[in-house]
Parts: sequence; C-alpha cells; structure tokens
Amino acid sequence: MVNQLGNLVQSIKSKVRGLKKSKKPYVKMDKSSSVRVEIRSRQAKKLIEKTLKIADQPGKKSIS
Repeated sequence: MVNQLGNLVQSIKSKVRGLKKSKKPYVKMDKSSSVRVEIRSRQAKKLIEKTLKIADQPGKKSIS
C-alpha cells in the first residue's frame, strides 16, 4: 500500500516537473469583442452609481 502511494506521488511529481519545464503549457486566448463590451458596460455602471451617490450629497461638489 505504501509502495503504491509512493509510486503515485513520484508520477505526479514528474508530470508537474514536465509542465514547469515547458515554456507555454497553455495558449492564452484574446478577449472577444462581446467580453470587451461587457467589461466597458460594467465600468460605466460603476461610474454612474458613483456619480449618482455624489449627486445625492449636497455638500460635495466634485467627483474624485
């Protein structure tokens, strides 16, 4: 039982070492245009919420 566990650990270690040695283990994907639009809309929503909060406070006069 202990020997089987040792063999399993050694095989996992060798696979991890092999992945570390390869320069690019995966291909990085570019963002699609729909993802970019979604990110921009989230940023716009956050900015609108921030602006509305500031507009509701009469003491503040600028957006920082």
